Amino acid sequence: MRFSISPLTILAALLLSSCTMIPDYHRPAAPVAKAWPNEGSATKGAETASLDNWRTFYRDPVLQTLIETALANNRDLQIAQHQVEASSAQFDIENAALFPALNGTAGANVQKMNSRIWSLSQGNGPFYMRQYAVGFGISAYEVDLWGRIRSASRASFDRYVSDALGRESMRLSVIASVSTAMLNWVANNQALQVTRNVLENRRHTYALVQQTAQVGTGTQLDVAEAEAALRDAESTLQVYTRQREQAMNQLELLVGSPLSPTTRAELERKSSLEDVVPFPDVPEGLPSDMIARRPDILSAEQALRAANDDIGAARAEFFPKIQITAANGTASNNITRLFQSGMGAWNVAPQITVPLFDAGRLTAELHQAKARKKEEISRYEKAVQTAFREVADALSGRATYLGQLAAQAALVHASTRQYDLALARFRGGYDPYLETLVAQRTLYDAQLGAITTQLQQMSNTVTLYKTLGGGWSETLAPRKDAIVNHLL
Repeated sequence: MRFSISPLTILAALLLSSCTMIPDYHRPAAPVAKAWPNEGSATKGAETASLDNWRTFYRDPVLQTLIETALANNRDLQIAQHQVEASSAQFDIENAALFPALNGTAGANVQKMNSRIWSLSQGNGPFYMRQYAVGFGISAYEVDLWGRIRSASRASFDRYVSDALGRESMRLSVIASVSTAMLNWVANNQALQVTRNVLENRRHTYALVQQTAQVGTGTQLDVAEAEAALRDAESTLQVYTRQREQAMNQLELLVGSPLSPTTRAELERKSSLEDVVPFPDVPEGLPSDMIARRPDILSAEQALRAANDDIGAARAEFFPKIQITAANGTASNNITRLFQSGMGAWNVAPQITVPLFDAGRLTAELHQAKARKKEEISRYEKAVQTAFREVADALSGRATYLGQLAAQAALVHASTRQYDLALARFRGGYDPYLETLVAQRTLYDAQLGAITTQLQQMSNTVTLYKTLGGGWSETLAPRKDAIVNHLL
């Protein structure tokens, strides 16, 4: 009788492996309010399709080019992708343990023996025992009766999905970071242009003050104040020149490569934040539970599922293990007769292992698995709470930045009028130069404040889009299925 592995045997083993000891999974309740603060009641079934495609939100052509380049070249994204590939390979490794590994073998064994020890008739001289064998078989295949391997496989799959979702979360972060970096560059470029205008104005004013001092209508104090204001503008010009260059360095780091001459030229044409194509409004009345669609939240939940699967694997360790080692082939003491008729040989070595005493190791491993599940529950709940706070902060910004922008514009208008009046009174000889200098500094600060407020408002819109999961369509790129995927 020869041993053979039939398809029926494999099917029976898989059917026996169909049970697991994984606890039933229940998603933890979100520990957040049901509505956003200061957002009113949520609109049931609010439109969220506009959040899926990042191109419908980031409509500026230069920004789209930068984002596309970053998605192809950003090193953080590449690291995340390699991590996903490693997790996918680990899943395949765990799956492979559900099937017996068939190996081909060939071997020879030659031993020199003493004939007297074995009471053989050859006399006292040595003789040689030879054995040759060729065959195939399986080694230490574990029949997964209690679902230990299957639980480990499911845990590995859930960790793969968690890493894949983590990559998608990284993708959203890169998109938002590139957008914010471009806005920072444009804002610094705009501040640089304003500072150049102020510098040119102060040069003219300095010359004017020198003339008034020469004709006796001004004082040397006015000249000193005008020169100090001029030098201050020269210093500030260097500050914004440096910040603009650093913003470009940050942008190129995020993009993953130096900008092409065409892209750089198009970017440098943006002398003001007004030159950036505006972002569309994010829909209002979105329910708070929609943050559950964010990839980082889904990734945290998959990590929780994996910890739940680990409990099933830890439980299965308490039950007997059945391992099978078997081989089939031919064997002979003469290599020339190895493949002749009647040389067939086989062996089967089933083994059952029952845990009797382990000084509490298995119990400790089960307790450890349960504790890690509780840890992942807390991580998931914290991820939900953090996401809720991020959205709430961004919504608060949306409600206040528009009013702040209007107030800042009114301040610039009032400061401009104040400066014009102060300059006219100085030229008419009614006021000292100090009044003009104060008005000029007030106007300059108001202009820079308007730029900063507009930058904050636009960046807050980007943050709101990102924190709501904008740019994520809730689908993962399919991976090549392993054979056992169909059984999970």
